[in-house]
Amino acid sequence: MSLIRSRAAGAALVLTSALVLSACGTTASGAGEDGERDGGTLVYLEHQPHDTLYPPSAGFYPNGGIVNNITDRLVYQNPETLEFEPWIATDWEINDDATEYTFTIRDDVTFSDGTPLTAEVVAANFDLYGHGDPERALIVSEAVNNYERSEVIDETTVRFHFDAPAPGFLQATSTINSGLVSAETLEGAFEDFAPGNSADVIGTGPFVITDESLGTSLTLSAREDYDWAPPSLPHQGRALLDAVQIEVTPEDSVRVGSLLSGQADVVRYVQAQDEAQVEAAGVELHAPQTNGVNNSLSIRFTQETLSDIRVRQALIAGTNRAEVVETIYTDHYPLATSTLSSGASGYLDTSEHLAYDPQRAVELLEEAGWSEGPDGIRVKDGEPLRLVVNEAAPQPRSFEALTLISQQWQQIGVDLQILRADAGTYAEAILDPDQVHLFHSMVGRADLDVIKSQYHSENRNTLLNRVGDEPVADAELEDLLEAVASEADPDQRIANTEAVQTYLAENAYVIPLFEEPQVYGAGTHVRDFGWESVARPSWYQTWLDE
Repeated sequence: MSLIRSRAAGAALVLTSALVLSACGTTASGAGEDGERDGGTLVYLEHQPHDTLYPPSAGFYPNGGIVNNITDRLVYQNPETLEFEPWIATDWEINDDATEYTFTIRDDVTFSDGTPLTAEVVAANFDLYGHGDPERALIVSEAVNNYERSEVIDETTVRFHFDAPAPGFLQATSTINSGLVSAETLEGAFEDFAPGNSADVIGTGPFVITDESLGTSLTLSAREDYDWAPPSLPHQGRALLDAVQIEVTPEDSVRVGSLLSGQADVVRYVQAQDEAQVEAAGVELHAPQTNGVNNSLSIRFTQETLSDIRVRQALIAGTNRAEVVETIYTDHYPLATSTLSSGASGYLDTSEHLAYDPQRAVELLEEAGWSEGPDGIRVKDGEPLRLVVNEAAPQPRSFEALTLISQQWQQIGVDLQILRADAGTYAEAILDPDQVHLFHSMVGRADLDVIKSQYHSENRNTLLNRVGDEPVADAELEDLLEAVASEADPDQRIANTEAVQTYLAENAYVIPLFEEPQVYGAGTHVRDFGWESVARPSWYQTWLDE
């Protein structure tokens, strides 16, 4: 493993987009005298390349930003109110125990290859997303729980059956993880959704992929015949832009420099240290929240050292989270007070378990048998108290935050090492609680099921409650998470979510850091730039003003 202990050991980033961007610029027709606002190509700089367009695996923001614009969903979740509105489904019915959902489908929708969207195709989408297909390496969607089967009632009606209450399914149908793709696309294996095959992923959305340079750029072109946007949107018909040119630009200074010079229209991942420069230049910052599980460190409690709750409590007490936020981030990153964002459904304040108290941390470690060693690092049975955390490349300033935490933990006698995201063993190491002891991550979803998505052993499993084929280590946590996703009564479901947050806090399983936004920079000529409920970009209504 590649383990780094200090900020000074950072690796150089590769400049992949400077030459490409030198030839790029905004082209726009803007708003004419008749009030029309159409045409033009928007240049969008993305921090990282996408790695799949299979909707259930599209949670990674570069993936979701594409899937959000090439697919439609049954239901529209208003990003401001979080209410559910018609989209591809004009109406729906849910039975009393949330085990049957019946949707009425529009009859005028087509995929970008010209084939019609039918009830049969909708059913096939959710049969795949609800069951997955291991032989094709296609996973079950973490947004779909307790799925049993679909039933096509007639040409425009489809019913979904569940073997237990599935109260989160309506919201699941609104997410990019449930983006509707064509029957032919559904026949593909995982590699058919991978980079290099992006133009073959066919959706019903307002844009279609027309060009791809592997790992560096992607072109989304407007569909001329698109006319089935959510009815509540003020714009209907074809997208206003002609195209969105996505350029992968890893280097922060290149993204910001291109934005400020006018070579780019919108950039994602404006780093906290660059916000002041961007605002001073008169460029707009947008920082929508992701409404889900906060940016956190999941403590792998099955690892021998961390199986002692006193050690886990000491790590929490030894973490000055306020210093991390104030030093590394900005006001767009509120200090977390629970595992869930304060704007998320079911949020419960558990900050009483998160207080910074280094003296208490030392006392807990002493009680647990960890004595101060000659170099200040605590030892037990001759072994140093050395832990490993992963650098999370998708998370803002992950390495800098972890470096500061490692310095804080040195004060209580804990040696925290950082596994860099580009290490050759990274993918395997993060799945082994004996190699990566704390996992840095977050997940955005505007539904109560998000907490199950993060911690359940069959979803993201960030705590590694189950390792490989071994039994679940904490069955009570597993049951609490399943109760969130399988309770039909809304009030009881919120109570179940609060119970999970309490359990995680009382057992010292998680160190919440901050509520994570997606921070975009956009030129003032970019109008009506928007996003879906967890801040992935939506280009349908965007236009360029000369």
